[in-house]
Amino acid sequence: MTKKPPIEIQENADIQEHIQDLQRRAKELAGGELSFFESEEMPPKLREQFWERVVNYEEGEWTTPFDLLVRGGMELTAPEELDDEQLKPKLWEVIRGLALLRMFLYSTNHLSDRELYQVLWHEVLRDEGPTMPIDEYSAWHIDLVSSGSEEDIELYLRYYADEKTRQNWANDFPDDAMPVHETPPYDRDRHLPARDQAEWSHPSHAS
Repeated sequence: MTKKPPIEIQENADIQEHIQDLQRRAKELAGGELSFFESEEMPPKLREQFWERVVNYEEGEWTTPFDLLVRGGMELTAPEELDDEQLKPKLWEVIRGLALLRMFLYSTNHLSDRELYQVLWHEVLRDEGPTMPIDEYSAWHIDLVSSGSEEDIELYLRYYADEKTRQNWANDFPDDAMPVHETPPYDRDRHLPARDQAEWSHPSHAS
C-alpha cells in the first residue's frame, strides 16, 4: 500500500478540522437543528465546499434578484411602460443579467416576450433568497413550469414533456386528463444562457 505523503495527510487533517468548524457554525446559525445526508464516499474537499455553502446560505443577506440587478446598474422598467420594440432588448438584458448572477431560465417557450418579461418583473425577480457567493460551480435553475400547480403541470405535459414522460404520467395518474401535445408557440429556450456555456463560466462578482 502506498503511503500518503505527510503534506497530503496534513492537508486532509486541516480540511477535516475546517469541516467540523463549519458544521458547528451551521448548527449555531440554524438554532441547533440541522440535518443533511452526506455520502461517506464524498471527497473531503467536496464536503468542505458543501459545508461552506451551508454556512453561506445561513449567513447570507436576504435579497431579491431585482435588487441585485438594480445594484449592478440595471434599470428595470415596468412592463407597461415599454412598447414592444423596447421590451425585447430589455428582456434579454434581464436574461443575461440573471445569467451573470448564475441564475438560468428554463421552459419559457409557451410565453411571448411580453408575457415572460411580466412574469420575471412581477414574480421571479421578486423572490427573496440569501445572497450566495457567485462562482463557476454555483447555479440557480428557474423552471417556469415547475411550481407543481395544476396549471404548470398542464403546461409541462402539453409543451415540454416527451412522449415517454407523458405515457408514464398517464399510467401513474389515470384520472388526470392528458392535454394534447403541442409545439410551443415560441422558440426561445435553445437561445437562453446555460450554466455550462463558456460565456457564463466566469461569473461577475459585481453584486
